[in-house]
This record gives sequence, structure tokens and C-alpha cells, in this order.
Amino acid sequence: MTTVLITDDQPMQRFGFRMLVESQDDMTVVGEAANGAEAVRLVSQLHPDVVLMDIRMPGLDGIEATRRIVAAGDRTRVLILTTFDLDEYAYDGLRAGASGFLVKDAFPEELLAGIRAVATGDAVVAPSLTRRLLDTFAHHLPTTDPGETPAPDQRIATLTEREKEILTVIGQGWTNTEIATRLHLAESTVKTHVSRILAKTGARDRVQAVILAYDTKMVRPA
Repeated sequence: MTTVLITDDQPMQRFGFRMLVESQDDMTVVGEAANGAEAVRLVSQLHPDVVLMDIRMPGLDGIEATRRIVAAGDRTRVLILTTFDLDEYAYDGLRAGASGFLVKDAFPEELLAGIRAVATGDAVVAPSLTRRLLDTFAHHLPTTDPGETPAPDQRIATLTEREKEILTVIGQGWTNTEIATRLHLAESTVKTHVSRILAKTGARDRVQAVILAYDTKMVRPA
């Protein structure tokens, strides 16, 4: 049974999401929060599998709430709900540690599929869209002065050359099938490499691996 916490400052929105989630035999709503601070508190008490996180809320917003939930090291994963797919708030939510985002007017089946995917550890953003999002808001990325050599990033220090190559193309938006085809590998081998990359770098999922590739300058904005 997948447990869900719904966070939104609009009671009717929360009611609609609750009705949708509880219409499923494999899901249940364990709580509702009207703001980010309440969401953080309830996650620490209830340990839901997934938080549906609205972004724009009074007081502690959804981005900072996501950051605190992820920093606490709980198994809970966050699914951001935003208004537009290429939204600066969605960008900030992903960089705060969310496992994906969906637009609020997504079809019910898309929202339910997203909850299930996030609960099992998958990322709910197409790799190509993740790259488009990061490219669009690349001006937020840390920069180094011209001629300055960036310090080695310990998150990628233990990766093999093959794993660095695969992390780079993950950052470029390639799917596992594309990686297998273009690098002449079995898809099962690619999946093994991806799993090892996530384990070694501490990335929670593929979305966070893409962000890592940008942060470490393995991939640069198009």
C-alpha cells in the first residue's frame, strides 16, 4: 500500500487529490498539510511514501519544505505539483531534491502513475524535459571564473570512466535504451551501471543524477 501526504493551501484542491488517491486499491492518504511547515512536521511523524507538494504556499513554501524533507534522510519522496512544465519553481523543486514534477492539470491517470513511479524509486520527469528545464534556468547554476580549475567533486570521485561516461549522457537526456544502442551495451548492463552511479554518488534517482551531471560540469547548458 502506497501512503500519500497531500500538501496544498487550497482545501478544495486537497479534497480533489484525496478523492482521486483513495479511489485506488493500492493507495491511501495518511494526512493533509496546508503549508510547508505542516508538511515537514507530518512527514517526520507519518513517514509517507510520497508527498504531493504544492509550491506556492504562505509561510514555508514547497521548495524549502522539500529541501528539509530530503535533508532529514527520510525514505519519503516528493512529487512537485506545478502550473507549467518549464517553470522556475519546478526547477528549484528538483534541485531541492524532489523526485519529479507534474503539472496540476495532468490527467488523473498521469498523476496516479506518477505517484506509483515515485514510490518505487523512479523519477517522474522525462530525461529530455529535465535537460530542457535545466538549460532554461542554467543561469542559476554555480559558475567558476574563466581559467579557474574547479575543485574535484567527491560525489563522482569513485566513478569508473565508463560510469562517468554514462552519467554524462544521462545528463544529456539519453534514455537507457538510447545509451545501450549508442554505446553498444546490453540494456541490462546499462541499468546496472545506472544503479551503481546512483549508489556511489548518493543521487536519489535519475533526476538527481541529471542535476549532478550539471553541477559537476560534466554537462553544460546547450
